[in-house]
Parts: sequence; structure tokens; C-alpha cells
Amino acid sequence: MVDVSAKPETERVAVAAGRVVMARKTLDIVRRGDAKKGDVLGTARIAGIMAAKRTHELIPLCHPLAISQIEIELVPDAKLPGVIVTARVKVLGKTGVEMEALTAVAVACLTVYDMVKAVERGMRIEGIHLVAKSGGKSGPYRAQE
Repeated sequence: MVDVSAKPETERVAVAAGRVVMARKTLDIVRRGDAKKGDVLGTARIAGIMAAKRTHELIPLCHPLAISQIEIELVPDAKLPGVIVTARVKVLGKTGVEMEALTAVAVACLTVYDMVKAVERGMRIEGIHLVAKSGGKSGPYRAQE
């Protein structure tokens, strides 16, 4: 692990996003909330939060962080069709939360897939990426659209 002991604590925020592309009929099930496994969006939101908190257990050499806030947004999108997932993670610490935000999005997307895979196995998880980050020595970052 990288030694961060000499770094100052600063507020650090990271935003990541991704999407699950699916057939319209599958999206209709997700929107109605009547999948056989239950509330897809609610369950995926909780899964993303849990994943962000456990990132250090999943990704080698990540520091365990006392995360201050995690927001997970899952938005059904008829044009895709599918679900757009966004995670915003904040910490007051010595290292950033980019991996926590990315892990949250990945696990939330995987949870959406798991909950409706009996309906459609051909769903695709796409475009997981860092949207923005702030705080720390390297300063702010914003992905090019």
C-alpha cells in the first residue's frame, strides 16, 4: 500500500457512472418493481452502498476509508433502454474515493443484472467510468464527454 501518513486530510469526492442495457420488456419489469427477486432498483442501490464500504476488501492495496457519504442513483432510461447508475462518494481523508465510487457502480450494475437475468441473459453492463473527482494533491478531474 502507498504510505499516505504525511498527507493532509481533505474533503475528497468522486463520482462514477455506468449503465445496464436491456430489452424494453425487461426495463418495464424493473420500472414496475415486480421482478421475481423483488425491487431491482432498491436492492441495487443498497448493493452499491455496501460495495463502496467494502472496496478495500475487494481491490488489493486500497486503503480502508471512513466514508462520510454515499449516494447511488439508478435511473431507468427508455431511450437506452436500460438503467443508468451513478455513484457519488465523499470522505474526509488522506486518499481519494475513486475506487469506492467505481466499485459501487459496478456492483449496482451487477445486481440489476442478477435480479432480472431470468428474464434476459443478454443484458450488457457498459461504460463504467470516473465522471469527476475533487480534493487531494492532484486537484479536480472531470471526464471529457
